[in-house]
Amino acid sequence: MPYRTAIFDLDGTMLDTLTDYAAAVNHALASQGMPQRSIDEVRLATGNGIEHLMRESVPAETGEKDFRRAFDAFKRYYAAHTNDTTHPYPGMLDLVVRLRGRGVKCALVSNKADFAVKSLTRDYFEGVFDYAMGERQGIPKKPAPDMCDVILADLGATREGLVYVGDSEVDIATARNLGCDCIICSWGFRDRDWLVSQGATRIVDTPDELGAAILA
Repeated sequence: MPYRTAIFDLDGTMLDTLTDYAAAVNHALASQGMPQRSIDEVRLATGNGIEHLMRESVPAETGEKDFRRAFDAFKRYYAAHTNDTTHPYPGMLDLVVRLRGRGVKCALVSNKADFAVKSLTRDYFEGVFDYAMGERQGIPKKPAPDMCDVILADLGATREGLVYVGDSEVDIATARNLGCDCIICSWGFRDRDWLVSQGATRIVDTPDELGAAILA
């Protein structure tokens, strides 16, 4: 077995969270009298955490005080509506169960707030993953390797035998910074041409294809 540990991104890889993200963004913008964003604009702004998402969503001329009000509104709304329309991508939960049955340690890592990661893990993946981690104060976010290194240490694993699974340029860069193999899922928040331009060398189109790649 080439891989002993698989770390999965959450948004766009395991869960389709885009509609709930867009609703929270537009609620926050409306609360401050700011123009709304399309779902495609929100999609392209995801991947680097919720503060980055809101900074990309407010008008360019927005001052820090107004941004903070909008960001606070986003956090309040999203905390209450994290799971209105969010759902797992078909086949992904079964895949993780199968991988663990074959001895692969599986973890979730996300730049989304840790409270939301924990909440969604309880709702969809209780007992499925060995570890789940969101953004935590004092630990650099992806694409820095630090979050994944925390996971590996807590699992008693190393970068040797690690594969990173994601859907965006942030994930490609994270794997590069870890020095590990990367498998990119085509069903997430970026299109294939963009992923290739960002350095994706292995893109899979189905969970079965992903499983075959990890267990080959």
